[in-house]
Amino acid sequence: MKDLGSQIAYWDGVGATKTFTHPVNLGWLAEVSANARVLDYGCGYGRVMAELSDHGFSDVSGVDLSPTLIERGRELRPDLRFSALESPPDLAYASATFDVVLLFAVLTCIPDNDAQQALVAELSRVLSPGGLLYVSDLVLQDDERNRDRYAAHAQQFGTPYGVFATDDGAVCRHHDIAHLRALLSDFDLVEEHKTEVATMNGHRSEAVQLLGRKR
Repeated sequence: MKDLGSQIAYWDGVGATKTFTHPVNLGWLAEVSANARVLDYGCGYGRVMAELSDHGFSDVSGVDLSPTLIERGRELRPDLRFSALESPPDLAYASATFDVVLLFAVLTCIPDNDAQQALVAELSRVLSPGGLLYVSDLVLQDDERNRDRYAAHAQQFGTPYGVFATDDGAVCRHHDIAHLRALLSDFDLVEEHKTEVATMNGHRSEAVQLLGRKR
């Protein structure tokens, strides 16, 4: 699980057909300049990028590990800038390149603690001082179906509680909110909001959004 690209076959296959739904709270970005340099890490087919661009942000870039998702995005929005990640989480940008980085439903696709920490560190590197990291991800669910999945996967593979395999072959993770806050411990937490989202397989799940400012 430590290889962030280990699920590339999934995301270039069935994963490339999914619809992503985490909402963007544009109010959290109300004080951000329309000319701010924005990066959507794990942009998929560019849904969030398109929303930001349509809202008036003029400098939006997206990166994803799936060339198939990137191609889907370019077909849908040829006006947006997409790049495929060659060696995630490493980014081909200089330090302090961006004013805002978005990380929407990405950590759920990275079950390993060390890999998550490496990603957040890389995003911090490319953020300018005072820049914003906007995270949206899934938290631990309290229904029987999910509790059974968490327990089975933890027992079989020794993974953190909250990791599970979907019926169509992805390995995902739901998080204790405290774990997500700890990942952002080097940031000042500006906003936190619980919400409900539709998962990529159509289930309703609890999620949390966090906005951190780089110190």
